[in-house]
Amino acid sequence: MLITIDVGNTNMVFGLFSGRELVGSFRLRTASDQTSDEIGILACEYFSRFGFDPGDVEAVIVASVVPQIMYTLTSASIKYFGREPIVVDTDVDSGLRYSTKLGPIKERLGADRSVTAVAALEKYGAPLIVIDFGTATTVDALDADGTYLGGTIGTGLRVSMDALVQGTALLPRVELDMPDHVIGTSTLEQLQAGIVAGYVGNMEYLITRMKREMGCGDVRVVATGGLSRLIAEHTQLIDVQDGCLTLEGLRMIYERNRTV
Repeated sequence: MLITIDVGNTNMVFGLFSGRELVGSFRLRTASDQTSDEIGILACEYFSRFGFDPGDVEAVIVASVVPQIMYTLTSASIKYFGREPIVVDTDVDSGLRYSTKLGPIKERLGADRSVTAVAALEKYGAPLIVIDFGTATTVDALDADGTYLGGTIGTGLRVSMDALVQGTALLPRVELDMPDHVIGTSTLEQLQAGIVAGYVGNMEYLITRMKREMGCGDVRVVATGGLSRLIAEHTQLIDVQDGCLTLEGLRMIYERNRTV
C-alpha cells in the first residue's frame, strides 16, 4: 500500500493506494502545533475503521506547501508506518517541464501545483488549463507540448467569504452555494450571488483570457480541489472535474521514480 499526502495550507489530504486504485482518503487539519503522535494516531484510527493494516504500507510520498509541519509529519510517518516519506522537490522531481514561449519562468511551481499538472497531463493530455480550488485558487496553463507556460494565483472561495465576514459588522457567514438567481431579495441570497456566482464569473474570465493568450486551439479545462465541484457545476467552460488529481499525481511520480 502507498500513502500519498497533499499538505495544503488548510488541510492535509491522505490518499491510500493499492496498486493504481485509490482505496481510501481522509483529511486532517494542517496545524503546525500538532504533535507527531496526534497525526499518527488519527491516521491509524482511519486505518482501523476501514480495515487497513498500517503494516502494509510500503511507502509514503508527500507534496507540501507548509514547511513548518514537515518535521512533525515525517516523524509521524516513521513512528506509525515505519517509512520515511519521499518529498517531492526535495527527494524527487515532479518531472514537469517549463516553457519560455511567453517569457522566462522566474520560479518553479510549488510541489502541489506541479504534481497536479503532471497528473492532469497524463490523464487528459495537452494543451490544458488546470484549476485548483484550495485555500488559494491557482490556474495553470500547459501548452500543446505539455510544458508549463505560467498561471495565476487568486483568493480561494472560503478565504473570500472569511474576509468579508471578518471585515463587516453585520454580514453573517453563509453556506457556499449557488442561488437560484443573482438578483437576491435577502441578505443570504445576495451574499451567495456575490460570492459564488461572482466567483464563477471570475473563473470564466480567466479561462477565456488564458485560452486566448495560449493560442493553442482546443484547450481542455480541468478543475480539482475541495470546491471544484461547486464551481464546475455552474459553468460550461470547465470540461472535467477531478477531485483526486494531486493524490494520483503523487502515485504517478512515486511509480516513475521507483523503477528508475
